[in-house]
Amino acid sequence: MKIEILTVAMSDIQYGQRFYERQQEGLGAYFLDSLFSDIDALLLYAGVHLQIFGYYRALSKRFPYAIYYRMNGQTIQVWRVLDCRQKPSRTVSALRS
Repeated sequence: MKIEILTVAMSDIQYGQRFYERQQEGLGAYFLDSLFSDIDALLLYAGVHLQIFGYYRALSKRFPYAIYYRMNGQTIQVWRVLDCRQKPSRTVSALRS
C-alpha cells in the first residue's frame, strides 16, 4: 500500500503547523512530525477506524486533529486533516466540499 496526501490535506497540515509555531517556537515542527507519524501509521491500521460521511477518521495521538481518509485500491488517500476543536458544522462543510 501507499499513502497519497491530497493538496487540500497538505494545506490543512500547513495551517496547523503555522498555528502551533506561533504558539511556541519549535512546536510547529513537532506538530508536523507527530501528524506525519500518525499518517504513516495508516499503513498498518487503515480501514479499522470509524467511518464518518464516507471517510475513515483516525485521531492524532498528540494533537486535537483528525485525519480523514479513503481507501482506493492499494492507495490510502488522505483527504483532510482537521482541527477537532472547531465547530462541528465546519467539519461537515469541509468534508462535503
